Amino acid sequence: MPVNFAKKQIKNTENSTDNTAEDKNIIKKINDFLLTLSRVPLKERLFFVQHLGVMLKSGISLSIAMKTLAKQTENKYFKKILEDVAEQVEKGKSFTEALTPHKKIFGELFVSMVEAGELSGKLEDVLSQLYLQMKKDHKLRSKVKGALTYPVIILIAMFGIGTFMIVFIIPKITAMFSEMGTELPLPTKILIGVSDAIVNNGLLSLAIFIIVVVSFIKTIKTYKGKYIFQAMLLKAPVFSTIIKKINLARFARNISSLLKTDIMIIKTFQITANVLGNLHYREALLDMAQKIKQGGKLSEAIDSYPKLFTPVVAQMIAVGEETGELDNILVELAEFYEEEVDQVMENLPAIIEPLLILVLGLGVGGVAVAIIMPMYSITESI
Repeated sequence: MPVNFAKKQIKNTENSTDNTAEDKNIIKKINDFLLTLSRVPLKERLFFVQHLGVMLKSGISLSIAMKTLAKQTENKYFKKILEDVAEQVEKGKSFTEALTPHKKIFGELFVSMVEAGELSGKLEDVLSQLYLQMKKDHKLRSKVKGALTYPVIILIAMFGIGTFMIVFIIPKITAMFSEMGTELPLPTKILIGVSDAIVNNGLLSLAIFIIVVVSFIKTIKTYKGKYIFQAMLLKAPVFSTIIKKINLARFARNISSLLKTDIMIIKTFQITANVLGNLHYREALLDMAQKIKQGGKLSEAIDSYPKLFTPVVAQMIAVGEETGELDNILVELAEFYEEEVDQVMENLPAIIEPLLILVLGLGVGGVAVAIIMPMYSITESI
């Protein structure tokens, strides 16, 4: 009996240990899944690229450099990726092969440039070029986000104030007009109708608003919806110039960075096409790659897209092709358009302010007219 009891105890202990191991495994899987949902900030990647290049130049091995940088990073997801890359390198894989499974984090441009650096034996120089390219791209994005913050805040404030007025203030003012039983002007009827519809059907109005916003976001995430939306922005009075300059700056910067690493020009255009977010520029670059593959000149291929590329770009690239200094010409182009974007972003609030004031004035004026007109009619009848 004691022997059987001991066996049962051992079996129960083993089952308990197995259950604990399974629970830990499930928790680990959940944590790994949650980590994949997090993003790796560009600042983390900039720090990684800069310090990796310095460590490699000082003679530290790639795997040790990766492990050291993994310990220094604060982002848990990025730390896990760096540790995985270091482990794969230690097993004998190339840096490019170790990075490929994490292409979504590092980007196709990064992986392709690292591959070129490994093949040419100039990985340290490529990392320096990558750092410069990523830094410029980060600065460009920060400028755009910073300039758009002010208009977005103003629009949200206008929407909030307008909603508050329609729900709480307008019904109290227009209530006396409805009680009088007199014929109201059309603007007043519209204002009362909108106010009553929102107040009496608050949940329905909120649901419709959410459905419209969600539908719009889902639509522009599809290829066709995004293509149409971006086409509209490229024709918009204020935004078209900004979007073109941003895309031209990124186009020139990425192409020049890739050409400096001795990557074939056709592959360079294919990689850059995937880097650019605008689908119209992406299609144009992929088409250019095909034309160059068939023996055409880059300047002639760019001339076929006058709405996306300015004549200055085509002329400077033609000079670069003739002189064999295309990569340097593209660097100058990138710097030119980056400075243009800087100036536009600095002046953007001054450009948008009149439009916001006009929209606000039309809204306030419409409400004022809708309220004053019946009051004026009542005063005349007295």
